[in-house]
Amino acid sequence: MGNVVVFGAGGTAGSRITAEAVARGHRVTAAVRRPEATGYLPAGVDLVTGDVTSAHSVRELAPAADVMVVAVGGDEGRALWRDAAENLVTVLRDVPNPPRIIHVGGGATLLTPRGTPYLEEPDFPEEYREPALGQADALAWYRSAADGVTWTYVSPPPLEFHPGERTGHYRTGLDEPVTDERGRAALSYEDLAVAVVDEIENPRFENMRFTAGY
Repeated sequence: MGNVVVFGAGGTAGSRITAEAVARGHRVTAAVRRPEATGYLPAGVDLVTGDVTSAHSVRELAPAADVMVVAVGGDEGRALWRDAAENLVTVLRDVPNPPRIIHVGGGATLLTPRGTPYLEEPDFPEEYREPALGQADALAWYRSAADGVTWTYVSPPPLEFHPGERTGHYRTGLDEPVTDERGRAALSYEDLAVAVVDEIENPRFENMRFTAGY
């Protein structure tokens, strides 16, 4: 089994990815800014202080990692996600046998049927615009400047993405949402975690973005 570092392991997505990885026998290091404020994590997780935007943190954790998962969030503005991507790529280029990066990004960067990102829709909620733009910046950085490392960017559906049931089933796509027979794009956080750990175990989207849905 692999050694997985999860930045943002205390969050909604990160905690579920951590739990899924542990359940499958991976050795998981949960890297969070404030370990004392982190809620439940499964037994066996190594909880450490870590910041994906800190070169020191990434450099310290990288040698023992096979994969570094970015599942961070917050109200720090647009720069957080681009800073995370840029720091990881910059540091890992200089690490022997660098770990892969799996960045859990935003669904608003997916494309509408017209070929434009959902975040550019006139009715896109203003309160989500800055995080969406930050995740778009991160995706653009990986695509344009991530030579020397292996990365995967994972987008959930743009709208119907909530905590729910782990079914273990999903379908994948690339830059457009995965929809069902009714045109609905939906996924639970639990099944996003399944998709992320499946990609850890069986890489199919190296140096690409993929999305998942029912």
